[in-house]
Amino acid sequence: MFKHLLVPVDGSELSLRAMDSSIELARQLGARITAFVAEPDVPLAAVSSNPTTFVKQVEAHQAKSDAHARNVLGAFEERAKAAGITFVGETLTTVAVDNAIVETAERCDCDLILMVTHGRGAFGELLFGSHTKNVMSRTKRAVLVLH
Repeated sequence: MFKHLLVPVDGSELSLRAMDSSIELARQLGARITAFVAEPDVPLAAVSSNPTTFVKQVEAHQAKSDAHARNVLGAFEERAKAAGITFVGETLTTVAVDNAIVETAERCDCDLILMVTHGRGAFGELLFGSHTKNVMSRTKRAVLVLH
């Protein structure tokens, strides 16, 4: 069965559900968890064209992103360790979240990707896209989707 779960999380209410569900599944399967946080790159439209200001804005964005990832992964790790689950946290700054999830699953040799979906429907997907659908279409690994 599945022995290594990749669980992308972002700190939202839905990702808390992914944490709890993946921990319970890992406990039942005797599996380990790799949690993954994809942090957004600095939006170029939001930064100054002044080189000194630009560097400061990029550094501030990176520091904020790093702190967010540490907080999310730290909370997940506490829950996993309390349940006796082997846990590793991974983070990456990227604009291509879907690709980053697929590549992390391959690099870490995960055999199941557990994701949550907002279930926005066709109109919501048109406006916001669907990371879950994109991951499902790009990976050969099993994907478990929670709604």
